[in-house]
Amino acid sequence: MVDVQIARRGVHDVNVLNAMRQVPREAFVEPGLEEFAYEDGPLPIGEGQTISQPYIVALMIEAAEVKPGDRVLEVGAGSGYAAAVLSRIAGKVYAIERHPALAEIARARLAALGYDNVELRIGDGTGGAPDAAPFDAILVAASGPKVPQALKEQLAIGGRLVIPVSEQRWQQSLRKITRTSQAEYREEDLGAVSFVPLIGKQGWAENGERSASNHVPGRSRGHTLPEMIAHEAEPLPGLDEPAFGALFDRFAGKRVVLLGEASHGTSEFYRARGAITRRLIGKHGFSIIAVEADWPDAAAVDRYVRHRAARAQTERAFQRFPTWMWRNTEVAAFIEWLRSHNGTLAAERRAGFYGLDLYNMSGSIAAVLEYLDKVDPAAAAIARERYACLTPWQKEPSTYGRAVLTANYRKCEQVVIEQCRDLLSKRLEYARQDSEGFLDAAQNARLVASAERYYRVMYYGGAESWNLRDTHMFETLDHLLEARGPDSKAVVWAHNSHIGDARYTEMGIVREELNVGQLCRERFGDQVALIGFGTHTGTVAAAHDWGADMQVMRVRPSHPNSYERVCHDSGVPRFLLDLQEDPAVRKRLIEPRLERFIGVIYRPDTEIMSHYAESSLAKQFDAFVWFDETTAVTPLGPERPAPGVPDTYPFAL
Repeated sequence: MVDVQIARRGVHDVNVLNAMRQVPREAFVEPGLEEFAYEDGPLPIGEGQTISQPYIVALMIEAAEVKPGDRVLEVGAGSGYAAAVLSRIAGKVYAIERHPALAEIARARLAALGYDNVELRIGDGTGGAPDAAPFDAILVAASGPKVPQALKEQLAIGGRLVIPVSEQRWQQSLRKITRTSQAEYREEDLGAVSFVPLIGKQGWAENGERSASNHVPGRSRGHTLPEMIAHEAEPLPGLDEPAFGALFDRFAGKRVVLLGEASHGTSEFYRARGAITRRLIGKHGFSIIAVEADWPDAAAVDRYVRHRAARAQTERAFQRFPTWMWRNTEVAAFIEWLRSHNGTLAAERRAGFYGLDLYNMSGSIAAVLEYLDKVDPAAAAIARERYACLTPWQKEPSTYGRAVLTANYRKCEQVVIEQCRDLLSKRLEYARQDSEGFLDAAQNARLVASAERYYRVMYYGGAESWNLRDTHMFETLDHLLEARGPDSKAVVWAHNSHIGDARYTEMGIVREELNVGQLCRERFGDQVALIGFGTHTGTVAAAHDWGADMQVMRVRPSHPNSYERVCHDSGVPRFLLDLQEDPAVRKRLIEPRLERFIGVIYRPDTEIMSHYAESSLAKQFDAFVWFDETTAVTPLGPERPAPGVPDTYPFAL
C-alpha cells in the first residue's frame, strides 16, 4: 500500500511513510471489510461516515508538515485511523469526533494498540480544542463552507492547518493555511478532493445548509460547476430522432471513435451507441464496429450482418455468462438495421461486426481448426496436437491458471505461439483461397495465444492480466483497421474502464494498468475520440456475483462527491458535453473526483468500495454523454426468433 498507492503518487516524507507502514489499517475498518483495508479507497464506518483512503491520509499529514514532537489537533476522528498514524509521528494528538458511537469505538481501537499519546474527545470539532492550543498542526477530515476562524486562531505561529473547503458540497478543494504572524495567514490550494461534510457551529448544519453563525451574505454567488455544465451542455433529442446521431458529426473525421458505457446492462447506453454508429456508418463511411465481446461469438453476428453463409457450429453465439450483455433487444435492433443497410451495398463496402475480447478460448480453437481443415488438413492435424494440452480447460478456462502453477503446462504458451506464427506465415497462400476466412482464422490463432497467457497470469493478480487483455483488444482493433485498408474507420463499443484513457484514473496512476483508450491515443493521436457515458440513477441488468443469475437492480443515486452528482445537479436530463470546447469547464472537470463503474456485477450494498474510483474526467474522455435516469436492457430469451426471422439469425445459431 505504502509503496504503490502513496509513495508512487508523490508522498515522500519519510516520517509519514514510516508511520503508514506501522499502523495496521485492518484494525480500523468494520468487521467483514478487513480484506479491503489496504485498497486505495474510502470504506464505510457507520453513521454515514467513511475512513479516508490511505493516500489522502498521507497527503494531508505531509501537507501539514507534522514533525516528531509536534502538538496536533485532528477534527473528524471517525475510525481513529488518521489519529493513529499521526500518533506515530507527533508528540501529542488531540482528536475530536462528533458521533459518540464512533468516538468510543475509535478510543477502544487506539487503546488496544497501545497508542497512548492520543486524547479522543466527543464534540463539535469546528470549535477546536482551545484549552489544548496552540497547535503546530491541525488536520480536518471533513469539508466545510469556509475555514473555521476558531481553528485558525488555535494555530501556533508557523502552525499549519489542512482542511477541505467547499462553498457548495460538490466543489471541494484542499486548503493549507499557515499562520505567519499573530494576525496574518498564508493560504494555498492543494487541489480537488472528496470528503463528507463538516457539521458544526462553524461548518454545515445537519440539513446541509450553512450554519447560521457561519453565513456570509453573497459568498456562494457565482457559477457553480453544475451551473457551468448546464450552460455548456448540448441537450440531446430523443434516441430515435435523426438529430440525435447528427450531434456526433463533429467526430466523423476521426479514424477511431470509442463509445463507452458506465454499466454493461443499461438500455440507454446501447441505444445511444446504436444511434451514433448508424450515423457514422450511413453518413461518414465507418466500416468497422468493434465491440467488447468474444471474437468467435461476434463472428457469427458478422456473417449475418454481411450476408455471408453461416458456419456450422455446435453452440449458439453469446451463450456464456453474461448472456444479457449482447443477447438483448437493443443489440438485436442494431444488428437488424446493420444487416438491412449492408444489403444495399456491394460486399466489399459492407460494415463488419467484430469482437475484441479473448475470453472464449474454446470457441477460438474450434474456429482455427475448422478453417485449417478446409484449406490445409495437414496443418490442422498439427494444430490439434498443439492445442491438446489446453483441452482440459476449454470449458472452464479460468482453472488453467491454477493448474499451470503446479503442473508442467507452461509449454502450452510456446506451442500456441508457434501455431499462430505458422498460420500467419502462410498468410499469402491462404488469402488467395479465402481472404475473409483467413482474417477470422488468424485472429482466432492470436486469441488462443493471448488467452493462454491471460488465464495463466490472472491468478497472480495485479495489472498483468488486465494489461494483457486490453493490449490484445487494441491489437485486434489495429489488425482490423489494417485488414480493411488505410481509409477504414472504426467505432468501438466498450465499457468506460476500457475506452477512457487509463493514465488519468486510479487504474493507471495507482495500479499501472493501461487500456484500449490510452493505447489508441498513443497510436493514433488526435485521430481518436474517446466518449464516455454516465447516469445518476435508474435500473440496470446485472448479477451480484460472476456466474449468478441476472437481476434488474435499482442503481443508487450517485455519490455526492462524484462527477455523476455534478452532472445530475446541472438539471439537464440528458446531454452531450464536449470536453474540448470550454476551457473553464474543462479545467474544473480535470480536477479529480469519484467516478462510478458498474460492470456485469453490481453490488449496491458496497457501492462506494466496489464501483467508485478517482478519475480526471476531462483528461480521461474527449466528450461525455449523460442520461440522468436510465433503464435496464431487455434480455432475449432462449427461444428461437419470431416467425419470419431467418434461421441464420446470429443469436439462434
